[in-house]
Amino acid sequence: MNLPHASRSTRLFSPITLRILAVNMLALGMLVVGILYLGEYRRGLILSEVSGLEIQGEMFAAALGEGASADQADENRTLVFSAARQMVKRLVQKGTRARLFALDGSLMADSGHIIKTGTDTSLHGDESIIEKGLRLAQEFSSRVIFGEQVLPLYIEPPFQRANHFPEALLALKGDYGGMIRETVNGGIMISVAVPVTREDNVLGALLLSKGSEDIEAALFEVRIHIFKVFLIALAITSLLSLYFAGTIARPLRKLARAAHILRKGMNQRDEIPDLTRRNDEIGDLSLALRQMTNALWHRMDAIESFAADVSHELKNPLTSLRSAVETAARIDNPVAQKKLMDIIQHDVSRLDRLISDISEASRVDAEMSRAKTETVDLRAMLTTLVDIHQAPFDADKDTPSAPSLSFEGQSDGDYTITGMESRLVQVFQNLIGNALTFSPNDSTVRLSAMSDNGVVTITVEDDGPGIPPGNEGKIFKRFYTERPESDEFGNHSGLGLAISKQIVEAHGGTIVAENITAPDGTIKGARFRVALPKS
Repeated sequence: MNLPHASRSTRLFSPITLRILAVNMLALGMLVVGILYLGEYRRGLILSEVSGLEIQGEMFAAALGEGASADQADENRTLVFSAARQMVKRLVQKGTRARLFALDGSLMADSGHIIKTGTDTSLHGDESIIEKGLRLAQEFSSRVIFGEQVLPLYIEPPFQRANHFPEALLALKGDYGGMIRETVNGGIMISVAVPVTREDNVLGALLLSKGSEDIEAALFEVRIHIFKVFLIALAITSLLSLYFAGTIARPLRKLARAAHILRKGMNQRDEIPDLTRRNDEIGDLSLALRQMTNALWHRMDAIESFAADVSHELKNPLTSLRSAVETAARIDNPVAQKKLMDIIQHDVSRLDRLISDISEASRVDAEMSRAKTETVDLRAMLTTLVDIHQAPFDADKDTPSAPSLSFEGQSDGDYTITGMESRLVQVFQNLIGNALTFSPNDSTVRLSAMSDNGVVTITVEDDGPGIPPGNEGKIFKRFYTERPESDEFGNHSGLGLAISKQIVEAHGGTIVAENITAPDGTIKGARFRVALPKS
């Protein structure tokens, strides 16, 4: 399966960088939406304006009740139109509109100072682009995102009466009323109505209204300052995000590019960049890739060496076989021909044995990397191997005195490891078989097990001639053979111990060989020690 490595390695922008920027920008964006809303702050300002209008209205109403009222013939008091109108115009503050309604609902006086409410469309006429953008963003976030309640729309009536204002009707009944409306140009109008009384008699209703200019100005001032802070935070976040993404994306791309080059040119020992000085996951990845690459080159060197060894080992029996076949074709002596046929048969058997062992050795690594591991009790395994070997001798007492097996291991020790039981059985069968081959009759091959510090150590000892001094490490090399003189040449391929070492190391263990020596230095046998980590 071909993957698009080239197109991936030539990306203009790193996806990791874009993702990090997107996540950080999203967090800032949510912050900005919340800042644009400022709902609680806005409500607080509105409530402050309502409270101020109520206080102002109470003062105006008290002044009107005292100074603009007069007794009638029926001993009832009423508001004097001219005096009330003059007082409304004098008392009202700048930015506030005052309307005075009589008991019948008619408009008696109007300050006439309409401050950017009603049909006045100049409220947002001088807005800058930033002001307009922030206002539109605030309106969108308030209504669409946060679902803020839509205010009733205020349209200036041409002929105003108290019934146009529900709060004014409440004031004519002696109650206080207030209302917040939205104007046609997008602002708000705050209105408060208070009753005008004299000696507990309602004489009229005073309606004070004010636009949202002060509130919007205060909100805009807050937003513009926060927006400046946001721009600074945005710049810092972007730079830090790019730096942070670079510390991740750049080394990853460098590692990916090196791996791609390595894949395309296996004949060159290209190095994976060394980022192990980084104390993070990328450093761990670099170390793992470097170790993997070194293991790959080591495996390739091993395969090349193995192929050369196989070629050399196969040439010897093939040369002997070819020579025997050519000679047999030229002679007529039956006795000589029989000897040649024996040689041919022996060489064919040797070739068959070599090919089988070579196939077994080449399969071990692949099988160990794919096979499922399981918990293996080495003590139970060795006990079974000893019982299988001793069973024929126990059944037939007349069997010649061949070497026997013995096993010693603490019954309460933990001898469990994680591995492939079939392959471990192969290792110990091979070691036991070698020990039995070199052991004299009436001797004992001793197996022992010890569990300590998370390692299970298995020892196999015999009373044979031992290992030629200096060859303790060579016996694990491929095709190395050191057999007793009684064994016929060619019966062993020399791969048994090499395969055993391969299996043990694949389990994370070690295998060593040494001679058993007496105090005077005499070799009294061989000892093989296998150490495997516990599960």
